[in-house]
Amino acid sequence: MSSNSSSATDITRRAILKIDESIVMSMVDGLDLRGHAKISAVVGMPLRTLQQRRDVATFAAAAPIAAVHALLELLAMAPLEKMIAALGDHADAPNFDQLVAAVDAVQAAGADVNDIVAVLGFAVAEEFPAAPHCRRLLEERPELLLPELPDLVASSTLLSPKETDPEIREARRRRREEEKKRKRGPVSARPPRPSKAKPPASSRTVMKAATTGEDSDNQPARRRLLLTPAEGERFNPDHPLAGFVVIVDVPFDALDPLAPEQTSKERPAVVVAANDDTMLVRPVYSSAAPTRTVLSAWRRLGLDHVCYVDDARVALALSSVASLERVGRLSDEEWNALF
Repeated sequence: MSSNSSSATDITRRAILKIDESIVMSMVDGLDLRGHAKISAVVGMPLRTLQQRRDVATFAAAAPIAAVHALLELLAMAPLEKMIAALGDHADAPNFDQLVAAVDAVQAAGADVNDIVAVLGFAVAEEFPAAPHCRRLLEERPELLLPELPDLVASSTLLSPKETDPEIREARRRRREEEKKRKRGPVSARPPRPSKAKPPASSRTVMKAATTGEDSDNQPARRRLLLTPAEGERFNPDHPLAGFVVIVDVPFDALDPLAPEQTSKERPAVVVAANDDTMLVRPVYSSAAPTRTVLSAWRRLGLDHVCYVDDARVALALSSVASLERVGRLSDEEWNALF
């Protein structure tokens, strides 16, 4: 299967398999994956299994894509900064020749094949504007060709969790929520957030604490959102969730014929209105487009790269306000820049 015909998920997995195993395991061994670490189970559990079993091939082929993507992101971080510096003014949307020149420059400065594969694979996984050029490089350069994934016999492992009865899963969820409430205490008893609190950790995969956004008499008044008549009948723009950036599964506009099982992708989104069981959100993407506006608060919210809020509004089911993962709340000024 060529890189051009491979799905982004397939390239993400094959990139991990291409990178030298010692480099992959060195990165994994340096992670704090203990039970108290703020990492979601779908990411932390497979990585802990990889630490124990040292089987990169099985991880690349069978682990949940969220865990594979998170590991590739970690491997790509340092060389990606060098690639961005080499691209200079062309970093946002380079053409193929500009990307080739940057790759050559980074390699001449000491980057190896592992670094280049990590960056190109991550760019494809994140759907950067240069993703098509990255696919082409992965296919055309012999040293960058990605290996095929091994055929694995399905088994019940930590990489492939067994099915759990829905009633048991719901009972566990309720126990977790009750435990969270006991630890947090009453909302009114919580101390106010310090005015100069540090932003949360940069990686989205470790952000779990909800932030509340700071009010100030000097900030401009929050602009009221204009809803369509149909939206106005269904949603409340003054709902307590409005203004929060949350992590949700956003459905794709169309199915990828190469990966029909993937119907959505987890990404940040700005809640613009809500009711008791549904949110109206504007999804956040890593690539620019004519219908997208820069999220000026991306760095303050702890997101790991510049991102863009799409104009499109999507209605998503709200199963539980308490369990919703909130990245932070937009200030009035940040809100007004989007509406």
